[in-house]
Amino acid sequence: MSTQFDAIVVGSGITGGWAAKELTERGLTVLLIERGPMVEHQVDYKTEMLAPWEMQYRGHGDARLFARDYAVQSKGMSFNEWTYQHFVNDRENPYQTTEENPFQWRRGYQLGGKSLLWGRQCYRWSDLDFAANAADGHGCDWPIRYRDVSPWYDHVEQFIGVSGSSEGLSQLPDGQFQKPMAMNAVELALKAKLEAAYPDRRLVIGRSANMTEEKEGRSPCQYRNICARGCSFGAYFSTQSSTLPAARATGRLTLLTDSLVDSLDYDPTTKRVTGVRVVNTQSRARQAYTARMVFLCAGTINSISVLLRSASADQPHGLANGSGTLGRYFMDHALTMSVVAEIPGFLDHGYFGNRPNGIIVPRFYNLDNSARDLVRGYSYQGGAYRRGWARGANRPGVGAAFKQELHAPGEWNFLLGAFAECLPRAENRVSLDPKMVDRFGMRQSRIDFAYGDNERRLLARAGQEAKEMVALLGAKLVSYSEDPGPGGTAVHEMGGARMGNDPAAAVLNGYNQAHDVANLFVTDGAAMASSACQNPSLTYMALTARAAAYAADRLSNNAL
Repeated sequence: MSTQFDAIVVGSGITGGWAAKELTERGLTVLLIERGPMVEHQVDYKTEMLAPWEMQYRGHGDARLFARDYAVQSKGMSFNEWTYQHFVNDRENPYQTTEENPFQWRRGYQLGGKSLLWGRQCYRWSDLDFAANAADGHGCDWPIRYRDVSPWYDHVEQFIGVSGSSEGLSQLPDGQFQKPMAMNAVELALKAKLEAAYPDRRLVIGRSANMTEEKEGRSPCQYRNICARGCSFGAYFSTQSSTLPAARATGRLTLLTDSLVDSLDYDPTTKRVTGVRVVNTQSRARQAYTARMVFLCAGTINSISVLLRSASADQPHGLANGSGTLGRYFMDHALTMSVVAEIPGFLDHGYFGNRPNGIIVPRFYNLDNSARDLVRGYSYQGGAYRRGWARGANRPGVGAAFKQELHAPGEWNFLLGAFAECLPRAENRVSLDPKMVDRFGMRQSRIDFAYGDNERRLLARAGQEAKEMVALLGAKLVSYSEDPGPGGTAVHEMGGARMGNDPAAAVLNGYNQAHDVANLFVTDGAAMASSACQNPSLTYMALTARAAAYAADRLSNNAL
């Protein structure tokens, strides 16, 4: 294969797939590099259709294997015997964190990356979010506003397929939606009572990249809620179902799997990257590839680590780190399961299938960013559900009658989990460990991260309000929490190569272009200058498409 391309894209997940699609469709030859193995759509979803009795451990998995090799990954909600091969082996892919505040780095190293595993919630950010840093002085001002990203949100939503309802909320702008999924009886009841009691609050169905309508050979969602196994129907957005076929259709894409990018090559004379250095993860053979520009889409922590490993005599503190901020201002949403409550009544109501989506209560606190006791805000996700047969595990009973009782649906529960915005702080950072190396001889990533007082106080306030909201249905509290889960629990890691207008304070400009290296773009979560309190993946995709259009135009005019 050729070793020279117009563009190299590092990482094949949500943003890497989008970069490959947009650049190839604009006429560029693109090398897409993935460190993990090939996973072909439909062909390689080996466990997708298997029933529990067809699995060796009935879906629960080998406890000893999971404890030994998946100590971090196994803590995730979608991790099980069907899906574990889509998660990294922690033993083979170590990283360093602190004993006091251990960060749970959830990862998927295969073609498609975490696009096979993500929660698929797709929310636009508004000027409430893009202007927040400037409003309260935490972090550097974003170099963009909603008007800059809005047409790219349109572009992404129309292509991937997002189901949802239009609500007219300024803090959560509407998008290009397919018809929304239906709420169940308990959710609708709480919606009515909540909006009557609190006119400033709204309970709506989640905006999800699970399609409700057929689109270009992709089927609508089958309501199986087993998305992390891979979806042969193409009903949810993944690289495999959506962006990769589009990039391949151009004839200008070269795909390279089992290939770990060690570092980027940099020419100090031209101040440009010239290509990448790659290690084959199977043979350990090394290879260099050259290109006119590079898109770094390896995931927040890995993208930062690649830049740090690309240090040179001319760039001693890491590539594109003239600001000294590379790796700093790292964030993850502060998440807690605020309330789980039993809801009386409604036993004559049920639902069909397993909806892979929930409800949201968008941010309503501090919408003008003027609060001084607490800054930023929070939102909720969750939903109502009837308990299944597994409820019997915590109840006394034995025999046929007990078993027969568990055949019927159980009581209704309502879950509300709070997502609090995480402030950007310099001490929260990703670096390279000075001593520890991985099996390829590369220095391991180190994550130093802790939530601050503001995040904890936001979650305390959110928890109290969650209790008040479910009480509108006469709820009996089953569990309550105000404490954030460990860093990484939300799987929304952001920052570390933030955008900003000032090259002395930020790594990237408003087009995700490195201030110090004009032909280098970073478009995954590392680019984020703040975290907002809603899921960030839609914004990553919109910024990637926007940056690719800008880069292709600059390249065609010899301006890179």
